[in-house]
Amino acid sequence: MGQQEINIKNKRALHNYELVDKYIAGIQLFGTEIKSLRGGHASLVDSYCFFNKGELWVKGMRISEYFYGTFNNHAPERERKLLLQKKELVKLERKVKESGYTIVPLRLFINDRGLAKVEIYMARGKREYDKRETLKEKDTNRDLDRARKRF
Repeated sequence: MGQQEINIKNKRALHNYELVDKYIAGIQLFGTEIKSLRGGHASLVDSYCFFNKGELWVKGMRISEYFYGTFNNHAPERERKLLLQKKELVKLERKVKESGYTIVPLRLFINDRGLAKVEIYMARGKREYDKRETLKEKDTNRDLDRARKRF
């Protein structure tokens, strides 16, 4: 039986934030959550990370209920704990508290060993004119690529 590639992205984060530092974190899930995730039923739109008592949590991540789960099913929008090393947690918490950074999950995937992982970024919010500039740059690159394909 072939293994399906699970790769759920947060495309809105690329538009709204300037990404600075990348971290790969484990995520604490229930049994029905991992089964639903392997089916590809998850969304990262409007999700963010926050600290609570020195632990990193993700809020707004939606993992739909498992279809075959009975009364043991999970709550789809519950807060989930992210697993990082202590020194990484201290570094992230210090950076978030002292400056205008936030932590944003960008990608949810299952690694080679079958464990669910979240790619999180230390990010700074873009201003409106930065967003317009990014869109303009994408459009010009797309037009250039089209012109190259014609010739």
